[in-house]
Amino acid sequence: MDVGGTYTDLAAIGADGVITARKVLSTPDDQGVGVVEALRALGAPRGAVERFVHGTTVVTNLLLERTGARVVLCATAGATDLLELRRQERASLYDLGAHHPAPLVPPELVVPVPERRTPAGVQQALTADGVAEVVREALARGPDVVVVALLHAYEDAAHERLLADALRAARPGLAVVTATEVLPEIREYERTATAVAEGYARPGVARYLERLGARVRDAGFPAPAVMTSGGGMRAADEAARHAASLALSGPAGGVVGAAAVLRAFGASDALTIDIGGTSADAGIILGGEALVEPGGTIAGVPIALPRVLVETVSAGGGSIAWRDDGGALRVGPRSAGARPGPAAFALGGTEPTVTDAQVVLGRIGGAGMSGGVLLEPRRAHEAVGALAAALGTPPEATAEAIIRAADAEMARALRRVSVDRGADPRRCTLVAFGGGGPLHACALADALGMPAVLVPPYAGVLSAVGLALAPERREEAMSLLEPTDALDARTFRAHCDALAARTTGAERSWVVRARYVGQGHEVEVRAGPGDAGPEIAERFAAAHLARYGFALPRAVECVALRHVASNPGARVAFTRDASAAAFDLRSRTDHGGPAPTAPIAGPASLALSDATLWVAAGWRATPLAMGGWRLEREGAA
Repeated sequence: MDVGGTYTDLAAIGADGVITARKVLSTPDDQGVGVVEALRALGAPRGAVERFVHGTTVVTNLLLERTGARVVLCATAGATDLLELRRQERASLYDLGAHHPAPLVPPELVVPVPERRTPAGVQQALTADGVAEVVREALARGPDVVVVALLHAYEDAAHERLLADALRAARPGLAVVTATEVLPEIREYERTATAVAEGYARPGVARYLERLGARVRDAGFPAPAVMTSGGGMRAADEAARHAASLALSGPAGGVVGAAAVLRAFGASDALTIDIGGTSADAGIILGGEALVEPGGTIAGVPIALPRVLVETVSAGGGSIAWRDDGGALRVGPRSAGARPGPAAFALGGTEPTVTDAQVVLGRIGGAGMSGGVLLEPRRAHEAVGALAAALGTPPEATAEAIIRAADAEMARALRRVSVDRGADPRRCTLVAFGGGGPLHACALADALGMPAVLVPPYAGVLSAVGLALAPERREEAMSLLEPTDALDARTFRAHCDALAARTTGAERSWVVRARYVGQGHEVEVRAGPGDAGPEIAERFAAAHLARYGFALPRAVECVALRHVASNPGARVAFTRDASAAAFDLRSRTDHGGPAPTAPIAGPASLALSDATLWVAAGWRATPLAMGGWRLEREGAA
């Protein structure tokens, strides 16, 4: 189940691997209502569903709307301004008036802790009197959650544990989060900010999952597991204790689903574009697997946990087109969402959106869309026409400009996830999904010089398919500040075994974050219990060369070690979508009948069961035996 800003998508995978899909309008005031509506739309008898995996935007919404818990931060005295100081990066390089979002914890809710540890050891011990004073000050500020983040605790967490235990003893039931349990790695700002995000979101996530669990149990379904940002799923009770790891829950499912389709197709490298009603998510798949990286910023808040690489932009089907004060056309970031939705949905929306522009150009044919929405093209023409009059341009030219503006924003996101990481888009397939992905695929492939597009089966609900396929995944990490030339195989194996002992899983993998001595940031490389420092250094040099185009004759050092334990998710048999129908724009006639089995040349629109595919002029679409479509330029081999 993938809950988006406009639609809630369900994909059910049977024991035979066959997919059943449902799509309903989201319920932004209470996401759980839409979830239960989609489950009921499935029509499954009570007890028929063995596993229910959920992708949610609840953490993102808490951070965007700043509606999380009241957090008190206990930080080392002399280092209480970390959240304000940030990384001293400008919010916008050329805008002197731009500011970063305010920290989740204001200065008056930060309590200094009289202790200090340096890399050489404890410089100032935390005494019993110091603990008592900090506890008194922290509780006096009326916290919902207390976060304890002390300098260099990744090396020795004794002070964090001592203070956390005292806080829990002073007020039983108080939620206390230590930075070490969230992120036991170097970089105090990111470690503190991630721990604060965890404390800020944890109560809201727990309440949401508790309410949702009660609802789905009443409807006869199992308690929901939740997708993490790293591409795996966790049971609801575990997920509630790891709220910060859920920030990219839904988008991660889309890239995982796209990777499964790509492997079934026989390809290994791809860019992905998932266009929903509210936003568009760009991702990358290398070697058949979604690229997972540490770090990232959500709603201006750094969360330095592993995440499937996704770049989100405000360019969904519901993004509103408008005229700015200078008379220029703009698209987004405001969205019509599920309510009132695009004008063509006839649910109260009157402002022109990207979807309305597609209707005006005739690319969305027929009278209906997924989720039981009936289109009223007249309303789309009225909305786009009003904007066209304000701009002084013809309605169709305005509609084309709206789509080009959205395409430009999405193309920039695709370049950021590929070119910025050393991947050449011209050597990748574009996997386009979501309700709007196939509509924009040809234009995006043209913009990046990509040779082919893959539109998966069940494209409109592929994020939900990815959630169902997601493996159960748990991660453990530790700081490992060691030069590779001093790291022998026995020591490294002991570190790997220590992390592995903390969790269980059928499949295990280890990743080392390494860098050249003196560098400020790291590159992740695969490793394992049989490795030693020289092998890690060799892999690092190769990865650095591939990503940045050069290697250095310089010593390499490890920074952190991370272990992933997973159990496989569901298996799926991708099949042809028999409900697709072609709509030829040249004759404006509906082909009707069964799904096309021969290639279709553009310009043409294909109404899929849960999305619409636009085949642009100069492109041809070929149906695949596995389901879905492959698009290539006319004349391509």
